[in-house]
Amino acid sequence: MREGKRLSFGGGRGYAKPEEIGDAVRADGSVTLVLPQAWGSSSSHRESRLRDGSAKTALEEVARGPILVDTGGPWAREALLEALTEQNITPEDVTLVVGTHGHSDHIGNLGLFPGAALLVSHDFCLPGGRYLPHGLSEEQPLSLGLGLEVWATPGHGGQRDVSVVVAGTALGTVVVAGDVFERDGDEDSWQALSEDPVAQERSRKRVLGTADVVVPGHGAPFRVIRETS
Repeated sequence: MREGKRLSFGGGRGYAKPEEIGDAVRADGSVTLVLPQAWGSSSSHRESRLRDGSAKTALEEVARGPILVDTGGPWAREALLEALTEQNITPEDVTLVVGTHGHSDHIGNLGLFPGAALLVSHDFCLPGGRYLPHGLSEEQPLSLGLGLEVWATPGHGGQRDVSVVVAGTALGTVVVAGDVFERDGDEDSWQALSEDPVAQERSRKRVLGTADVVVPGHGAPFRVIRETS
């Protein structure tokens, strides 16, 4: 039976607001908490599995606990901590932090989670800085266990952006897409912010083909509406 997943978007709904003077934009990235329903279960062999296992074993092990997808910018540190507290989660509880890409408004609070494994873009490391190769590509997603995957979704920040796919939620399949989507209705603006629009267009189509709900990098989650024949 598939283990259910609970998502919280309260860690911070991203935004991007042009300022009235000049070309400046005030922004912060969305933060999403993925909480497996049974995360409180004992994992007495975690340390040995992380020490002795492959990247696949390590990823599946750390994904048994709370997963944070993006952390927002350092200016939003207190808001992130408050949102975690509202979910009865401490920074020490978080076992995996996924950074969808390397921009400061998405990974600016990694320092709050020294005990978590980090998957930032395509770099995966265990606490203490032990890096493990994993083979992520557009053709080969990373499995984090039943109903959880990391996809390579290049474009916005270059070739190493990732998204997290969460199946089995109350909302259906949710894709936490970083800046693959800036916000709902961004069709007229995302290309100007993309390092590789061709790759990003491919990533966007892939996400829309799977997701029931998309969590964009700078706006509220939105539902994908598909035409029926």
